[in-house]
Amino acid sequence: MAEDATRIATEARDRVRFEEEALALADQVFRVARHLAGSREDAEELVQETYARAFRSWRSYSPGTNLRAWLLRILTNLNIDRGRRTQRAPQMQALEANDYYLYDKLAADGVDAGGTPPDEERVVERLSQDDIVSALSAVPHDFRDAIVLVDIGDFSYQDAAQILDVPIGTVMSRLHRGRRILKRELADSVLEVDTE
Repeated sequence: MAEDATRIATEARDRVRFEEEALALADQVFRVARHLAGSREDAEELVQETYARAFRSWRSYSPGTNLRAWLLRILTNLNIDRGRRTQRAPQMQALEANDYYLYDKLAADGVDAGGTPPDEERVVERLSQDDIVSALSAVPHDFRDAIVLVDIGDFSYQDAAQILDVPIGTVMSRLHRGRRILKRELADSVLEVDTE
C-alpha cells in the first residue's frame, strides 16, 4: 500500500514538472505555430491541440531530452494532419532561374522615380509584418515547415529532419525551394505596395 502511494506521488510530481517545463516553452511553440498557420486563430488552435496531445502522452517524453523539439514535433505533425484534412493543393509556379529574383524584378521595373533600384533598406521598409506572414503562408506546406524550423526556429538541419521525420537532404532541398518561393512572394508584395 505504501509503495503504491509513493509511486502515485512520484508520478504526480513528474507530471507537474513536465507540465511546468512544457508551458515555459509556450511562447516559442506559438511563434513557430504562427508561421506554420495562416492566421493567428489557426496558430492558437494548433498550440492548444499540441499541448492537449502533449499532456495526454506526457509519459512518452524521455526526461533529459530536448522538450522543445518534442513539442515542435507534435506541432508539426498536427499541422501536417491539418493540411491533409483541408486537402489544399499547393500552387505550383515555375521558379526563377536565379536567387536574386527580388533585386532583378525591382531593377527591371525601375521602382524608384529615377529608375534606379531601391537599396535593401527601402525594400525592407515596404514589407509589413502582414506581408511577410502572408508571403510565408503562400509557400507550400512542406517547404514552409522547413523554413519555419530552420530560418525562424533556429533549428539545425539535423534537428529539423528529426522533427519533420525526413532525411537531412530533404530538409535542405525543401529549404532551398521554399526560400525561392518566399522570395518571389515577397517581391510581389513589395511591387504591389509600390503600385498603390
